[in-house]
Amino acid sequence: MLRDKIIEALQTVKDPEIDSVSIIELGMLDELEIHPDGVLIKLLPTFMGCPALDIIKNNVVKAVSSIDEVEKVDVKFIFHPPWTSDRVTELGREKLKEFGIAPPPRHIAETGEWQADCPYCGSTYTTMENLFGPTACRSILYCKACKNPFEAMKPVSTLM
Repeated sequence: MLRDKIIEALQTVKDPEIDSVSIIELGMLDELEIHPDGVLIKLLPTFMGCPALDIIKNNVVKAVSSIDEVEKVDVKFIFHPPWTSDRVTELGREKLKEFGIAPPPRHIAETGEWQADCPYCGSTYTTMENLFGPTACRSILYCKACKNPFEAMKPVSTLM
């Protein structure tokens, strides 16, 4: 089935800054429309103004265009509904940990405070070192148990 082939192709499109996790695992795919004249793919950016969007778009077009039955690929970034970190799949969460990035926490305090477990040892004894990490979507934390610094994907919620 063509839809399955497209999803399989999209699974090969990785986040350019975290090359172990795909846009499917990040929950960026919102809609996939198959028309007689081509395919329309609607993606939710993880952060507004993400500098990797052009790269992701080009990689999506390249991956899906490689399917024989697909003649034209159109990629649109949409902002409604907004992407939230709850969209990251379980497999995506595991792959983030393997990459050394703590997945976004599932529960955020009403105050907006959040905690991430260490991706190396699993300890909850961690502290925020810097809210601003190497990219807009990550922060830098420190594990007091295994003494390792690590990055954590920031939680994004419609409740914040």
